[in-house]
Amino acid sequence: MKVYLNGKFVDRQAATVSVFDHGLLYGDGVFEGIRSYNGLIFKLHEHLDRLFESAHTIMLKIPLSKPELADAVRQSLRVNKLSNAYIRLVVTRGEGDLGLDPRKCTRPTVFVIADRIELYPKKLYEQGLELITVATQRNVPEALNPQIKSLNYLNNILAKIEAITAGYEEAIMLSPSGYVTECTGENIFVVSGKRLLTPPPYIGVLRGITRRSVMELGRKQKLDVAEELLTRYDLFNAEECFLTGTAAEIVPVVKIDGRVIGAGKPGPATRQLQAAFRRLTKTEGVRY
Repeated sequence: MKVYLNGKFVDRQAATVSVFDHGLLYGDGVFEGIRSYNGLIFKLHEHLDRLFESAHTIMLKIPLSKPELADAVRQSLRVNKLSNAYIRLVVTRGEGDLGLDPRKCTRPTVFVIADRIELYPKKLYEQGLELITVATQRNVPEALNPQIKSLNYLNNILAKIEAITAGYEEAIMLSPSGYVTECTGENIFVVSGKRLLTPPPYIGVLRGITRRSVMELGRKQKLDVAEELLTRYDLFNAEECFLTGTAAEIVPVVKIDGRVIGAGKPGPATRQLQAAFRRLTKTEGVRY
């Protein structure tokens, strides 16, 4: 494997950053996870826009332009001879000292990793996933806005640890007020009748790019798509439930906190959206 690192492609073993890099020391940096399907990089421009918005928000100046970063992503796929891949694009504050002061970091670090990924076993896409609600709450937006895809994912990791310890693959995280926000790495949707519902961003939810695509697909399928506050009661009594994310794509959910959701198997709306999303990945993207 070759990794793009600060303008050069290096072997995986040589793809190293300084122990004084503030991305390592403090999680001071931003990232995007991007997918490619059969030679098409899905929603590349949308991912780059979000990366630059995250960086601008934390006052991190990315040393490359959007076209230059897009070219780095393309080259990463070509060099590694990948057509179906997961791409991790990362920009850190760069090397500094042991203090917090970002002014000590004079040159950001940029790297791109292109590899294959399987977030969940294939059978879970066919049979559905079981979730558990965990005690770890989602960060409040006033402290750390979820729209910033920062390198500090400890909040999500703690929730993931709770799920794994309890014997589950994934966890639902609640807001301090008890509303459903999202899972550790995915947005969550429910289907009730002809309504497709997902929590609103202001509650502590990332505006996921796959989330947005699914909402658009839902409207095309004549579903009433809305962002609404959801409680666990709403999830328990939904007809269908599923998760969305760049790495996860669309994963059906069949049980939450021991309650069977709907018929206890992936529902028709979820199946239709999965099929529509697969078709979308064949047409929506930047060829490399």
